[in-house]
Amino acid sequence: MSNSIKVVLADDHVFVRDGIKSLLENEANIEVVGEATDGLEALIAVENNQPDLLILDIRMPNMTGIEVVEKLRSQNNLVKIVMLSMHESEEYVLKSIKAGADGYLLKGSSKEEFLKAVHTVAEGGKYFSGDISSILIGQLTHPTSFSDTKQPISEEMMITKREKEILSLLLSGKGNKEIAEALDISKRTAEVHRFNLMKKLKVKNLIELSNKASEYSLL
Repeated sequence: MSNSIKVVLADDHVFVRDGIKSLLENEANIEVVGEATDGLEALIAVENNQPDLLILDIRMPNMTGIEVVEKLRSQNNLVKIVMLSMHESEEYVLKSIKAGADGYLLKGSSKEEFLKAVHTVAEGGKYFSGDISSILIGQLTHPTSFSDTKQPISEEMMITKREKEILSLLLSGKGNKEIAEALDISKRTAEVHRFNLMKKLKVKNLIELSNKASEYSLL
């Protein structure tokens, strides 16, 4: 496979890695040459295997995917990198790009989109899932949304798309029942989302939640 795309997979979930590996190795011109279960292993796998492409989970033990990208770029390693994530958080996306990633793909992407991303990035292009593109366009038209003047958000505080919906409804004065109806979920599910959101942001009431959301520009 002299003309094949050599790929290293880095994800701490073996089920995810096996699924991606199976998908890629069904392609005649793609070869998985290494695997890693955390950020440090990813760096070693890249050094040992010299891949064309690194598919990198954004959240892993020891070093996050973003930290891996920063480390590789600081070493002037030009391996192509596609970030893989369950989250379309603006913070994750923009930090990944700023670190030097070439693509950002959601784990829920279709087989066709996944392969398109691999080929596009391996050939020197950039690839971002459709939903991610809207974040990039928003950043270009409203660059202050990622201004260095706002408080930085820690890994633990990054909220999901659904949590943003819950946050928005909470701050507009909606109760659990109204949130459940608005999002077509059960009241119990709404309560769980609310509890998890407040726990993640380390707040005890709506006043603290509102202040935290404003301080960190969460909406």
